[in-house]
Amino acid sequence: MTYTPPEPFTTRPTLRGTFGMSASTHWLATASAQAVLERGGNAFDAAVAGAFVLHVVEPHLNGPGGDMTGVFATAEEPGRPIVLMGQGPAPAAATREHYLAEGLDLVPGAGALAAAVPAAVDAWLLLLRDHGTWELGDVLAFACRYARDGHPVLGRVGATIATVAELFTEHWPTSAALWMPDGVPPREGDIIRNEAYAGVLDSLVDAATDGGTRSERIDSARLEWRTGLVARAAAEFVTTPHRHSSGLDHAGVMTAQDFADFEAGYEDATTLEFRGHTIAKTGAWGQGPALLQTLAILDGFDDDHLDPSTALGAHTILEAQKLAYADREAYYGDGDVPLEHLLSPEYAAERRALITDTASLEFRPGRVPGRTAFIPPLRTDYTPPALADGSSFAGVGEPTVSRSGETRGDTCHIDVVDSAGNMVSATPSGGWLQSSPTIPELGFCLGSRLQMTWLEEGAPSTLQPGKRPRTTLTPTLVLKDGEPVVALGSPGGDQQDQWQLLYLLRTIVGGYTPQEAIDAPALHTTSVPGSFWPRTWEPGGAVVEDRLGEDVIAGLEARGHVITRAGDWALGRLSSVARNPQTGVLSAAANPRGAQGYAAGR
Repeated sequence: MTYTPPEPFTTRPTLRGTFGMSASTHWLATASAQAVLERGGNAFDAAVAGAFVLHVVEPHLNGPGGDMTGVFATAEEPGRPIVLMGQGPAPAAATREHYLAEGLDLVPGAGALAAAVPAAVDAWLLLLRDHGTWELGDVLAFACRYARDGHPVLGRVGATIATVAELFTEHWPTSAALWMPDGVPPREGDIIRNEAYAGVLDSLVDAATDGGTRSERIDSARLEWRTGLVARAAAEFVTTPHRHSSGLDHAGVMTAQDFADFEAGYEDATTLEFRGHTIAKTGAWGQGPALLQTLAILDGFDDDHLDPSTALGAHTILEAQKLAYADREAYYGDGDVPLEHLLSPEYAAERRALITDTASLEFRPGRVPGRTAFIPPLRTDYTPPALADGSSFAGVGEPTVSRSGETRGDTCHIDVVDSAGNMVSATPSGGWLQSSPTIPELGFCLGSRLQMTWLEEGAPSTLQPGKRPRTTLTPTLVLKDGEPVVALGSPGGDQQDQWQLLYLLRTIVGGYTPQEAIDAPALHTTSVPGSFWPRTWEPGGAVVEDRLGEDVIAGLEARGHVITRAGDWALGRLSSVARNPQTGVLSAAANPRGAQGYAAGR
């Protein structure tokens, strides 16, 4: 059965051209990436330039002390999707026993104990070395200028700083000194500068200017990052106890050796065939395969069950996501994950049979032969013992869409395609300004990705030194007939793949254009344990944009979903680029919500 989608609405056109396209969550990053393309750089040069700009202009959403994952294809090997692995592991001293001895039952959502080894910068430099063409100094010039000379700050940056202003002044004075130099948060349009971070960028460029081949020069910058100023300053700074989201003061455990021991790398993508398209994601050390599991479940339904704009479609999608994300919690982690079984047609059929006309309020991981499903603590509320007296802590977890529907921000994303057919999708995150105290010599702080690990024994993602946390960062590459045709992604923590799923269903099944799919009403489930501190869940919970319509929302409630209305334009931060291999026509689209994301190209 086929269906006719409702008349689509767009806030802006899907851009089309033949030269090159860039799209991201901030117009300055998009413009910088496009400027690189215009000056002869390829998609990888452009993506790296835009990514470093994101560190500067979206400091509340990502930073150099954080992480990233990417998925890309090259013009030379178009049929091979490759994952750029920029997710650092737990430090050598980040043992479960140490955290329990600190009086913790959850890894904190903020503070240096939550920090994985910073990995984003090394990953970007690796991509530039192997697949870019420009020298490092030219690529970093955009970010260095914005950091040193300043840029007009987003209103959302100031609003975020305002929510943690008391924390900064009372407990994190180095953060207050950088982000509130006059004692108040910046206002929208104020020019803000980060001279310390500009100095870090200068040190990388300086390291990459002495002799050797281009690859050797970039490797010198990578070595400087891992063993130079950054590693020394960060390791020394975290030895001083500071306030964490536990409500207590703890010292971090990161050392200079942790920096030196880590290098970013490449992996083959995990893929699934869906309606004639190959969907490429990270491995199960990230949440990406949960999108593939969801698609495998949905592939067995008629098209009328796959339309997110109807009550039937929205219900079916939410129920399929609950099943896939339960498996994420039960089986995913940095280790041996039975993906061949979890992505098999037989297993998808078993899971599909569990979907009824009524919303499930249960946590239902599937059965995998020879494996025991991990059942996480299923808390609907959580208060750290140290905060039981009613005191509060701001700045915890990921700054994303809350269960109430309130939007506080989220992560970042960038997509680039060039005329040769190089295509990259990447999601930088972590190290946001509210992650932990600013390291004054560096102008940034460490990330907080370890909050995605458990302190319970036996979980596939139990905290363990040297193991990567099961990240939520999950860009997507779509291939058709062995050629990359779409790169897309979104900020949003646990919602990243849920919002990308809507895009895929609307474009592949519903025939929407990219901008129509991005602009269409979004929804997601909260009926799964959250990846971010305090890791609670809401059985049967679903968050929807009001534009989904009264009839659809009422239909979901009648089926038993616990609905939270988020407003008309609140969910989803997607961007995408695309290429038609037959015609060479390129396209791009970006999210209008928040008036921040932009696409550019010609």
